[in-house]
Amino acid sequence: MVEQIPTNLEKSAPRLILIVDDEARMRRFIRMNMELEGYQVIEAENGLQALEQIRKYTPDLVVMDVMMPEMDGFETLRLLREISTVPVILLTVKSDEEDKIHGLGLGADDYITKPFSPRELNSRVSAVMRRAEWPAPPPRTVLRIDDRLSVDFNRHQVIVDDERIDLRPTEYRLLSQLIQNAGWVVPHETLLAKVWGYEYRDETHYLRLYINYLRKKIEEDPANPKYILTERGVGYRFYDFKKDSAE
Repeated sequence: MVEQIPTNLEKSAPRLILIVDDEARMRRFIRMNMELEGYQVIEAENGLQALEQIRKYTPDLVVMDVMMPEMDGFETLRLLREISTVPVILLTVKSDEEDKIHGLGLGADDYITKPFSPRELNSRVSAVMRRAEWPAPPPRTVLRIDDRLSVDFNRHQVIVDDERIDLRPTEYRLLSQLIQNAGWVVPHETLLAKVWGYEYRDETHYLRLYINYLRKKIEEDPANPKYILTERGVGYRFYDFKKDSAE
């Protein structure tokens, strides 16, 4: 049974983390390490409890197991994304890349494969927290790329053919980095470090996945992109709209 949740939680400080796992031993392990790092912790032992806790306490981060009875972590995450953009780290015993891609596609911010060390847990939590806090101030509120595409930095949206399209926080940070360097090739490692954090500089599959998401949202033909161009083996380059507009 999950212990009594405190009723005097204050969001000023420290940061609040929700741990979701049907194994009490794993919840204790994560709680101990998070509290040692100065975080405040609440728990849930299944997906339904997790959704209730999120509505009630609005945590700053969710660390959630995938393999849970009745409603697994994937289904919980799918329902969670209908009500909240809170960062989520998934825990899984599977190392299959398809499961990881599936979780990221549903809106997870990261994943950790069990078993994991306290050092890895703390590093991943810190990195996700940093990304959630990065303001990434835009050079202007609305930037017109061409007659078809504009970017509303204030709302984290793109406007394609006069239709507003919402961007996930990670998609927005990635697009911002590319636009800020329009016309220049940005290496894989640089994008990973700036968008996800230095710890992720070798996780190129994250980058491929989110480039694919962005292309599907902004390109007229994602298979033949105009805006986000691949420099094979090096990185990505955004369409040099500034040069074209000056000509």
